Amino acid sequence: MPEIPGPPEGLDLLDPGLFARDAFWPVFAWLRRNAPVHRHPEPDGPGFWVVSRYRDIAAVYADAETFSSRYGMRLDSDPGAVEAVAQRMLIVSDAPDHTRLKRVLQRSFGPSAMPRMEELVRGVVAEVVGEAAETGEVDFIDVAKKIPNHVVCALMGIPREDREWIGGITTDAFESEDEAERSGAHGEIFLYFADLLHERRARPGDDFVSAIATERRAADVPGGERPLTDEEIIFNCNGVLAGANETTRYSAAGGVLALARDPGQWELLRAAGPAGASAAAEEILRWTTPGVHALRTVMRPAQVGGVRVEPGDRVTLWNVSANRDEEVFDRPGRFLADRTPNRHIAFGHGPHLCLGARLARLELSAFVAELTRRVERIELTGDPVYNASNFTWGLRRLPVRLAPARVPAPA
Repeated sequence: MPEIPGPPEGLDLLDPGLFARDAFWPVFAWLRRNAPVHRHPEPDGPGFWVVSRYRDIAAVYADAETFSSRYGMRLDSDPGAVEAVAQRMLIVSDAPDHTRLKRVLQRSFGPSAMPRMEELVRGVVAEVVGEAAETGEVDFIDVAKKIPNHVVCALMGIPREDREWIGGITTDAFESEDEAERSGAHGEIFLYFADLLHERRARPGDDFVSAIATERRAADVPGGERPLTDEEIIFNCNGVLAGANETTRYSAAGGVLALARDPGQWELLRAAGPAGASAAAEEILRWTTPGVHALRTVMRPAQVGGVRVEPGDRVTLWNVSANRDEEVFDRPGRFLADRTPNRHIAFGHGPHLCLGARLARLELSAFVAELTRRVERIELTGDPVYNASNFTWGLRRLPVRLAPARVPAPA
């Protein structure tokens, strides 16, 4: 490939406009080629390292002792807010607390829980996609956001009348450009789950909140166990809610856009039928990568990609760049619905692999299968609009026309 002379729009990964314009891909292509471990300046701070190659990102993810999560996992984290939840919320904790918490929380998303989740997901997806196909002209974001929100709220036992509010406040908590609004939204979610936890302790059900309310985790005393604290339960309900909602929503919508722009891939996928859904779901995850970056703090002198980093340095891992790395993926700039193998890191890597990855994959696979069954053609009816975030990124608006299949294939 020819050398890229320089990042076309400058190299400011703190510029929200770069993401709102969907203009960051050439910047990362330049970084991978010319400065795979790059020191990025910061207007009112010490700067941070940008890691853009797959192999270097995977190595940092895998070394949780050297690269800590407990001091924040995004660039614009509020240090006070992070300190308040550190070692009690999975995404901002290190071993041994991270290991102990994850062992408890993942029981609700393990193989034994899959039959119930599969039934729930298939029902939600069939209803949502069927309704969209019958409507025809839709903003697909309104369609895509219903799937994960309905599924995770049902798994948590959240009443139907609260689900729309929960979806909206979760988006505010993790995507608002205003730190005060994000903090306030998190506070609202914490209060909601505090009330829900109190209710479930009194009248437990078969939902996620009831299950972890009675679980026990390893304690600091060797061989000892203790119940999860209220804070551990509430903080991690917040994390599960966000992870479940954001990834599937942005990936599903981004997948529809990719398929609308490449009718050949859409026809290939329709011809494959349900057997092609799993590979297509993985390619959608690679192609969209809603979790743009993750932050780690250096705990001891180390090297990343041959560059020395020091304790206290902040290292950012750009998943969006890893998933377009030419060293790992053949034709990384093409959406290939049948791509295999597909070793993307849309869910991170190593000890912090996303807790809800299995559920998100299940949702996307079911979504792809139902979409190809119910829809014959996808047409864009307007320009797509993206959000302005360098943390959780995706479409805010996607106007499309769905032409329903004349005779839907058997489910």
